[in-house]
Amino acid sequence: MNTSLMALRDRISRALNSIKDPLSGKGLADAGRIQGLAVTAEGRVRFALEAPAGAADAWGPVRDAAEAAAAAVKGVTGVTAVLTAHAEAKPASQSAHRTPEGVAGVRAVIAVASGKGGVGKSTIAANLACALAASGRKVGLLDVDVYGPSLPTLFGVAATRPVMRPDKKLEPVERCGLKLMSIGFIVDPEQAMIWRGAMATSAVRQLLDDVAWGTDADPLDVLVLDMPPGTGDVQLTIAQRVPLAGAIIVSTPQELALADVRRGMAMFDKTHVPVIGVIENMAWLETLGGRMYVFGEGGARRTAEALGAPFLGEVPIEIALRESADAGAPFVVAKPDHPLSQAFAAMAEAAMENAARAAKPAPVIRFE
Repeated sequence: MNTSLMALRDRISRALNSIKDPLSGKGLADAGRIQGLAVTAEGRVRFALEAPAGAADAWGPVRDAAEAAAAAVKGVTGVTAVLTAHAEAKPASQSAHRTPEGVAGVRAVIAVASGKGGVGKSTIAANLACALAASGRKVGLLDVDVYGPSLPTLFGVAATRPVMRPDKKLEPVERCGLKLMSIGFIVDPEQAMIWRGAMATSAVRQLLDDVAWGTDADPLDVLVLDMPPGTGDVQLTIAQRVPLAGAIIVSTPQELALADVRRGMAMFDKTHVPVIGVIENMAWLETLGGRMYVFGEGGARRTAEALGAPFLGEVPIEIALRESADAGAPFVVAKPDHPLSQAFAAMAEAAMENAARAAKPAPVIRFE
């Protein structure tokens, strides 16, 4: 960060500190309430305000005051602030039987998940979402990984900031025919988010509920969730909070990854979310001598078959796919006629068909 930006950031921090924490009486910065403060060269400011457990609604005026204080600093051209809070603990009897709520303005929600990191899940999710949009559907893509957001880079919109509407809803960023949202649009992506699980799940709820995905008259057909790796608090919160139409699991072929696939499928089974497909990524590398199976051959297919889950297909190690991700131009959009793009389209359609099939009640057979 250059000297002028550092000076502007310091002035903003002092302005935020002029707003008092209602509990401690300290300034918001001194009280540790400000997270991820970021300032762009254009003067756009973004930060998260951490409220006490269960007090997010009551802290709305504090967030408004913090926004106003930051906006009044000379050199600031706009402010985006997200209010987040620890979730209140609930009795086990309540949390175990909680009925999932829908996402306003969204017809169906599909999660793209992986048992472990490093399997290319975000790239797969981005290209599946683009394939669904290319089919004529209205599609949104939400980056649920608050610790390692990758969506801004994948779509080349890291410098873009969402606009806060008068009703305090965020307008999603639009790119490649998709509505996009990520914590990386709001807080500095280079700052470590030092949040415990409850804070992370609160941020995810904000991204689901406080974004203008669509309206009752003009809803999204599908919202794709790029889930964080693993089976932790965020994944369980999503499974319990959102009536998922299904989950797609991404894996590489080797046994280390497949063990995590089995755990992921077990989690979705316990939370009554249908697994509508398994995708094997980095399946092989094309060489002059034929296919080289760098990570083993067919492991994800065998695991899906053994567990009774639909297998959607394989994605090879493709240099152009990696290059398109680094360049912020999803492969399906950059090369729509490429066989791999057609494979993504086929996998996306198969997943939607599996989701529709899973939503239908099983036929009732009666013997008279």
